Amino acid sequence: MATFAHLRPTWRIVFATLYLLIALPLAAPSAQAQVGGPIYTAAVDGVISRYAVSYLRRVLHEAEAAQATALIIRLGGQGAVLRDVRGLAADLAVAKVPVVVYVAPDGTSSGAAGAWLLSAAHLAVMSPGTSFGAATPLAEPTGDVSVQVRDLFLTEVIRQLGGWNRDRGRSDAWVDRAARVGAVLTNEQAIALNPPAVNMVARDDEDLLTSLEGRAVTLEDGSQLVLHTLGRTAVPLAPNIGEQILLLLADPTVAFLLLVMAGIAIYAEFAAPTVGILAGVGGVLLISSMVGIVALPVHWLSFFGLVFAFGLIAADLFVHSHGGLTVVGLVVLVLSALNLFDAAQAPGVAVALWAIALVSLLIAGFAALGIYLVVRMRSQPVTTGQEGLIGRLAEVRRRLAPEGMVFVDGALWSAVCENGEVEPGEYVRVTGVHELRLTVRRPEI
Repeated sequence: MATFAHLRPTWRIVFATLYLLIALPLAAPSAQAQVGGPIYTAAVDGVISRYAVSYLRRVLHEAEAAQATALIIRLGGQGAVLRDVRGLAADLAVAKVPVVVYVAPDGTSSGAAGAWLLSAAHLAVMSPGTSFGAATPLAEPTGDVSVQVRDLFLTEVIRQLGGWNRDRGRSDAWVDRAARVGAVLTNEQAIALNPPAVNMVARDDEDLLTSLEGRAVTLEDGSQLVLHTLGRTAVPLAPNIGEQILLLLADPTVAFLLLVMAGIAIYAEFAAPTVGILAGVGGVLLISSMVGIVALPVHWLSFFGLVFAFGLIAADLFVHSHGGLTVVGLVVLVLSALNLFDAAQAPGVAVALWAIALVSLLIAGFAALGIYLVVRMRSQPVTTGQEGLIGRLAEVRRRLAPEGMVFVDGALWSAVCENGEVEPGEYVRVTGVHELRLTVRRPEI
């Protein structure tokens, strides 16, 4: 206060007070209580794909526009497309409202999505019995790159994840291993680190809102906010109809089943034409399947393997392979379905084993039924045409000595008896057909 030494004591006090009132707010940002704004929640239970990211970005924009007290994102699924979840994490890290990422309910394995989004969130919360991280690296460069480029890429990922966690006072000890080789942390392991890897553990939504009361959050612009959530009710921001459809189609199991049903419908149209009805249904199913598939990193070799498998199974109905083509087709189908999506670029994204087993068993069952019916048909005597007369009883109309005329199947036939003469009115059994002439025998008594 040497600046004011030449002034009278009274004026020195006045100027000192003004100096403190002006200088202190500029020296350090003060924590401001968040009051009045709504608390929004959004839940994602499936794969974090481009469609899920689009939905969550819309929710984030609505929360920022409403100056929400907090946005709570509830993660209930495991699979994630890394290229999409990285972009979403970057958006959450610079959000203009406090973002809380909550891994729930109990038993949820949030996978790579949990590792990225918990790190980016202002407050990271887990439910008991949950985990985050994956057994594979949290990021992989796309395409063929050199070892040096891959190392630089992973170093940048580690710097980003570690920086977010350090800025929010959380542990980054797990980041290097998780980014390079993969790591999975349960809620107990995460909270046991020093400092913890997450801010808190909450049993349910009510416990979460109670635990958030009084928490201080620092936003990207340096402003500090104190949350007041006790006794308040969160407002859910659900996906609209279009977003719900896209989220459903991006499920890998749904995309696979739609592709299978499209193949069945298109094949049925060729097998039994229905004026294009089944072909139209198959086209709609195929387009729906492709809408979901393009949102996921696909192994296109496996995709065309599925198409080839359907072709083999369909060909077995026209080629007498006794089920051989169907067996080969089923093997190709199972292998292709298991490797349909790139696990390195989308850890946790895969077709459910029950769906693969169900499709395989249904196809095998229908193929076995078809083979049984074909074999049974071939073993039955012919009942149509001239060959269908063999074994039938015929009435003699003109004496067989040994040639004559018989009546069978509504028509007169020239016939030759193989075992003697037969009088008109008697019956003989047809044994053969040769150029519109029947051979017959007198029934043995």
